[in-house]
Amino acid sequence: MSDGEDDVPQLSASTFQALQEFYKEQEERETRFLSTPDENTTLDENWQLSQFWYDDKTTENLVNVALREVGPDGKIALVSCPTLYKKMKERVSDKGEVTLYEYDQRFSVYGNDFVPYDYKSPLGVPREKASYYDLVIADPPFLSEECLTKVAVTLKFLTKDKIILCTGAVMEQFVERLLDLKKTPLKPQHRNNLGNEFYCYSNFKIEC
Repeated sequence: MSDGEDDVPQLSASTFQALQEFYKEQEERETRFLSTPDENTTLDENWQLSQFWYDDKTTENLVNVALREVGPDGKIALVSCPTLYKKMKERVSDKGEVTLYEYDQRFSVYGNDFVPYDYKSPLGVPREKASYYDLVIADPPFLSEECLTKVAVTLKFLTKDKIILCTGAVMEQFVERLLDLKKTPLKPQHRNNLGNEFYCYSNFKIEC
């Protein structure tokens, strides 16, 4: 065995077993979600995709705000915020629409309510959805001017008027410049606490 091989860290048997069990449980959760997406099964965040799920209170608050604003018959687009889909879908009427624009193909289980979306192609969305939605809610995956600029193009294309954007406090000046949105009293919280401070921004008045 060479000196280089000696330097490679080795997992203990117990650590290796724990890691195997973790991946097995993760795979089982995803299998349950894919086979029965309407149950309360949840997917793990994929940090490589910069996914951070909202906590239950944030989800409830955003759904309540959306339905107060556009009503249960409204057309609502969710851009890169899959956490909101199930609760929003439960609360809209048969006439209402909830569409998830999302990069993660795991959410294709939502059928026609799922539209593949990559922020790097901001207009790579169906042409017929131009100015279609009463409200668009978005949570750009990255805290960067480049990402927000491209997502802003998508939001302006999809919405008739109303926009809610959830992103970091550090992005406030770009949010105002690109979309003319103002900070609201809502502060999104995540299941796994993040170090960055987050806010909701909108182009209409939101009261908690």
